[in-house]
Amino acid sequence: MKLHPAQAQIAQDKHRYRVLVCGRRFGKSMLCTEEIKGRALHDRMRRIETLPIPQDEKDKIRTMHSLDEYQCRVDYFAPTLEDSRDLVWGTLKKELSPIMVSEPNETRLEIITHNKDGGKSLIRLRSWEKVDNFRGRNTDLVIFDEFRKYKNFWLNWQEVIIPAMSDYLAEGLFLTTPQGYNHVYDFYNLEQEHDEYKSFHFTSYDNPYLSRSELEKRKEELPEDRFAQEYMADFRKTQGLVYPEFDRDKHITAAQPSQVTKIMAGIDWGYTNPASVHRIREDADRHYWIDCEFYKTQQTSDQIIEYAKTLLPELVYPDPAEPDRIAMAHKAGLNVRDVSKDIEAGIDTVRELLKQGRLHIHPDCLNLIVEFETYRYPDKKPDSNEKEKPIKENDHCMDEIRYVLHNQTPQEQETQDPYFETFNTHYRD
Repeated sequence: MKLHPAQAQIAQDKHRYRVLVCGRRFGKSMLCTEEIKGRALHDRMRRIETLPIPQDEKDKIRTMHSLDEYQCRVDYFAPTLEDSRDLVWGTLKKELSPIMVSEPNETRLEIITHNKDGGKSLIRLRSWEKVDNFRGRNTDLVIFDEFRKYKNFWLNWQEVIIPAMSDYLAEGLFLTTPQGYNHVYDFYNLEQEHDEYKSFHFTSYDNPYLSRSELEKRKEELPEDRFAQEYMADFRKTQGLVYPEFDRDKHITAAQPSQVTKIMAGIDWGYTNPASVHRIREDADRHYWIDCEFYKTQQTSDQIIEYAKTLLPELVYPDPAEPDRIAMAHKAGLNVRDVSKDIEAGIDTVRELLKQGRLHIHPDCLNLIVEFETYRYPDKKPDSNEKEKPIKENDHCMDEIRYVLHNQTPQEQETQDPYFETFNTHYRD
């Protein structure tokens, strides 16, 4: 297969992490296939020897390499396993058939090939839904296709992917059409801070094989924002956001409050799903400053509680659906408080704080920022007047900070806590 000029520009780039944001039908799948083929044809040490690292580090990698069954490993991720199968599996089997060691594994979606240096390469197709299965693995190249759809991206990038890429200093290729200002937007802009990253932006018009008249029809038929996002690869706000008032320029700051009057923390429990904890400080003007993000999976109740204690909160607002864990937090010395279960009223409280400019979020709270920009309502049903509740996705931080913020009213502060007969009058409004 021959790459068109824009695809070739990406393929020839030598940065460790390449990030492609492109319009529909640009040719992502073809580019992925060519990247996989090109890497699988060679022994990893060819690449390692070209890296600007000390010779003793290369020698250590060579020692690991000599013990590895495979001389190159390539991993391809898509949102689901069916996506992986649909997007590249058939083409890979056809293109790699002349150098296959054995028949492809249709169940595991694995292909083993010979390479030009006398060794073997392993190609594995994976699902982001099962990204946790990648823990403890190693790789030489990871391709992340349609990564706008990856849930809990930052968490799994830091906890699962980066360790797997460390042994052989693996490279990453990230490809997607944008969808709002989410993790893709932040990842795309990493090239401004780190020289290992290179970002590319191409529209559907950059594929010379696409019909221009067809693209013009889509332009006429679709709403302007939808065409700009899907075909021009522009970052636009997602439709149906719960908090359209959230504005990075207005609400994200590394500044600190000048006078703290109260320190609080919220807790959204989790284990398989991420647990979320933040410190929330109130100042004398009743502005709220959020920082110290904790957002992790596979954390026990004790671990979550111990982190919350390090924040030295005077008040703690935990998920009310976990009474056993709340009791543990109380026993551990946290001043746990009642939490309102009124989601709609809580959303209105947070929305008003955003509108009034009274909510300040530290830039290190990556997952909180992503959730603000992706937490949304379901698409409206025609002729339906039913009350809308947000989709239960990208909501761990959203729930947790709402527990805290919605309860900062004079009426709530007079309410008795289930574990305390009196409440310190110093914090009353």
